[in-house]
Amino acid sequence: MCTPTGMTLYSLVYRGEEVLPLEIQIASLCVAIHKKLVEDEAAKLRFKELDSLEEKRLQALQNLEAYQARMSRAFDKCMKRRSFKQDDLVLAVIRPMNVTHRMKGKLEPKWEGPYVVKDVYSSGAYRIISPDGEYCPPPLNGKFLKQYYA
Repeated sequence: MCTPTGMTLYSLVYRGEEVLPLEIQIASLCVAIHKKLVEDEAAKLRFKELDSLEEKRLQALQNLEAYQARMSRAFDKCMKRRSFKQDDLVLAVIRPMNVTHRMKGKLEPKWEGPYVVKDVYSSGAYRIISPDGEYCPPPLNGKFLKQYYA
């Protein structure tokens, strides 16, 4: 079974391909070659394997980065792009990391507000304030906001 890196779990952990006990009993070509090598040739072979090991690791890293990019594109495809203008009314998600709001159960509201968009940043973040201008949470990403229809 290959991982998203394109390598087997065994090769990532033990830095080589697995040799099954059946191959040792039947004397496969790989095992026969290792048995007939003299000590100097075996040392050279080990150095070659160490060189190829770095190549395998780099290949696994490239495969992992490509896999993460594919997953990111697939996630972003389903993501709704939300854009707000200044002075729009929005609702903000109640985040569990916010210490002022403790989640009490599944029937608690998930959104709080309404808030007014004060500043719009180019990175997709928004600074919001309460309608009376008193409460000002830190800037929020647009994915944590939704339009409020009065």
